[in-house]
Amino acid sequence: MPRAAKYDRRIALDKAVALFWARGYHATSLKQLEQALDMRPGSLYAAFGSKQSLFMEALDVYAVQMVNQLESHLDSAHSPLLALQSFLRELVLGGAAQDEAPARACMIVKTLMEVTEEEEPLSIKVNELLADMEEIFEDLLTRSRREGELRADVDCARLARLVQVQVMGLRSYAQRQVTSKELEPLLTDINGLLDTYRVRH
Repeated sequence: MPRAAKYDRRIALDKAVALFWARGYHATSLKQLEQALDMRPGSLYAAFGSKQSLFMEALDVYAVQMVNQLESHLDSAHSPLLALQSFLRELVLGGAAQDEAPARACMIVKTLMEVTEEEEPLSIKVNELLADMEEIFEDLLTRSRREGELRADVDCARLARLVQVQVMGLRSYAQRQVTSKELEPLLTDINGLLDTYRVRH
């Protein structure tokens, strides 16, 4: 009979996400991972294979967290576009689930800026995750157009790319030592940009 694992994989991955998100891939040492996950080197390798494979799993967990956040806003907002706008606000300024976020910058975008050509698996991974998120934005915007919230002539694929550019830029900017008061007007500008695509009644 196989021995039961002495760790909770999901808890371990959540801890890995927090550490990698705060420090980045290269700056996170194996010793720091062992301490954060409370695992010995042998157990860490047995569970995840390598630092890189653990990091890639952590990226998946982080991406799922973002999707769950967006779905939560969709459940509570009166329209898809309002859900997107409130989601963007939480990403940048924080909220109930993000008050203790390790970093304001997106973990995926931080990784995109950090990986080198020699780390092709990581580069492929982050580009796939960003493409997935862009597709989610496109689906949401398409739904908004179908429900009559956005104009019929809106190119939802193009607008989704624009939204992702805004998200990547603003969250990277927010990583600087700037206050929420300084970020608020920028969010207002992004919301105003999205509002230009609305149907005018």
